[in-house]
Amino acid sequence: MLDIQLIRDNPDKVKDGVQKKGYDPKVVDRVLELDKKRRGLLQEVEKVRQERNEVAKKKDVKLGQQVKEELKKLEADLSKATKDFEQTIYDIPNLPFDDVPVGKDESANKVLRKWGKPKKFDFKVRDHIEIGERLGIIDLKTAAKVSGTRFSYLKGDAALLEFALVKLAFDTLVKKGFTPVVPPTMIRPDVFTKMARLGKNDKDDRYHLPKDDLYLVGSAEHTLGPLHMDETIPEGKLPIRYAGFSTSFRREAGSYGKDTKGILRVHQFDKVEMESFTVPEDSTKEQELIVSIQEDLMQQLGIPYQVIDISTGDMGAPNVKQIDIEAWMPGQGKYRETHTSDLMTDYQARRLNTRVRRKDGSTEFVHMNDATALAIGRTIIAILENNQQKDGSVVIPEVLRPYMGKDKISPK
Repeated sequence: MLDIQLIRDNPDKVKDGVQKKGYDPKVVDRVLELDKKRRGLLQEVEKVRQERNEVAKKKDVKLGQQVKEELKKLEADLSKATKDFEQTIYDIPNLPFDDVPVGKDESANKVLRKWGKPKKFDFKVRDHIEIGERLGIIDLKTAAKVSGTRFSYLKGDAALLEFALVKLAFDTLVKKGFTPVVPPTMIRPDVFTKMARLGKNDKDDRYHLPKDDLYLVGSAEHTLGPLHMDETIPEGKLPIRYAGFSTSFRREAGSYGKDTKGILRVHQFDKVEMESFTVPEDSTKEQELIVSIQEDLMQQLGIPYQVIDISTGDMGAPNVKQIDIEAWMPGQGKYRETHTSDLMTDYQARRLNTRVRRKDGSTEFVHMNDATALAIGRTIIAILENNQQKDGSVVIPEVLRPYMGKDKISPK
């Protein structure tokens, strides 16, 4: 959430940022109203508490009972006002940096740079579905019978390719100082809310287990981010960087009719995710480092891509800046998103109460970044489509061959 003092001091600036994100700026006025009410009730509660203490000294039982009842009512009012305030301030998104492209949707996104040239084929290009089915390594029909639409079986070399990609990601990230983690795939609703990933725009996309009141995570960062919840980290220990592998679950609400075939947009998928905690002055530099790691992984795999500066209306609510990478996918004849890098500054840390203790003894909230290292399914699509051969085989990227023990996936 935003710092309430920022909202009090700069309401017009906050409204401008909220509007750029595509949210109703009236929420800022509502927060200020609730803040004023909450602070007024807090003063009344403190006044009556002082009165209660004075009455107790006089041992006036009748007056003491009256004050007690008054205090009980005021404390209940304060509790409700505080809850209303917290719920409403959570509706205010993070404010985008000034250099973020302004626009209502992805049409305002800006291409920052490109790497690699899309390969020209001398045969009819196949998409990953046809390639995978011909090779017997992607089974969508059986998955549909067993689990329904938007599920798949990865078999044989596709399964080996998944674990080769996971190992490549971990090997690369460990060398960069990331600690490998296999985090929980379920999360409590209160913690999910603190991560700013269970808002009004997110709930329909989440899988909820009512009996246990738990949610399935939509990405490993959802349970990596709370690793230091309610902690104060000594400045000398930052940055802290984690690489997490997790199966992720999304309903894909709102995507009706989009990418219904294949493994691009599915309900269950695996990812290696990056999460980092830094001092505030280093968080922008940290995002730049993270994007450079993402590009390094794509270049190791030899996949052409473009780097995108995401617009205010297309970015996530907690983000101040979002950078995406889109891989060239010959089967679709266009670039598709495979990586996201989210800089949240202290927006999540403020909810999670994750702080840094400076060398002078002062404390402040840390800044947080999260980002995709490799989205396994989408990376497999890019590998199959970019490396397909005329005879139906697929050449394995050189960097993955030691993990796979072969240089080609061939029809049987």
